[in-house]
Amino acid sequence: MGQFEFLFCAGRDRQYNCLSKRVPKCNLGTRGNKRLDHSPVDWLRDEPDYFITLCAKPRGLNHFCHASVGSAILDSVKHRNEKQIWFCHLVVLMPDHIHLMLSFPDLPSFSGVIGSWKYWLSRQLHISWQENFFDHRIRKDESFGEKADYILQNPVRAGLVDKAEDWPYVWMGEGY
Repeated sequence: MGQFEFLFCAGRDRQYNCLSKRVPKCNLGTRGNKRLDHSPVDWLRDEPDYFITLCAKPRGLNHFCHASVGSAILDSVKHRNEKQIWFCHLVVLMPDHIHLMLSFPDLPSFSGVIGSWKYWLSRQLHISWQENFFDHRIRKDESFGEKADYILQNPVRAGLVDKAEDWPYVWMGEGY
């Protein structure tokens, strides 16, 4: 068959041909069902950190960088840290979006945590959000510090300040 060995993987109602070089080999389950190996890959950190971006709508307007709104958002981040809903390493508010570097407790999905925070902010501060959010799991080979520096430089790249340390809408968690 050439360079690739074909495997036969069966689902409940369908049958699949899988290339063994691209798809993990099927392992026999306890009841005779074939199951894929879902163990974590080696490039994941043990305690995952996420780079998350939330966007307001409409884009291009200043939704977050007002003294009262900005401080209320940062206070809500601190509150969620204290309640151990998440651990925020860094948050940077931009006029129409928010960057966060977060870790979560052992949850099957953190989208509900982000969704409930967006809902709370929309009710308390009358913020309209774009649907969903962008998330990126930081890999072992990615530098956490480089990603944080990139986020901190966002106001400088946008021409809002000359130096990142002059931007008032930043909060860093303990130990950062």
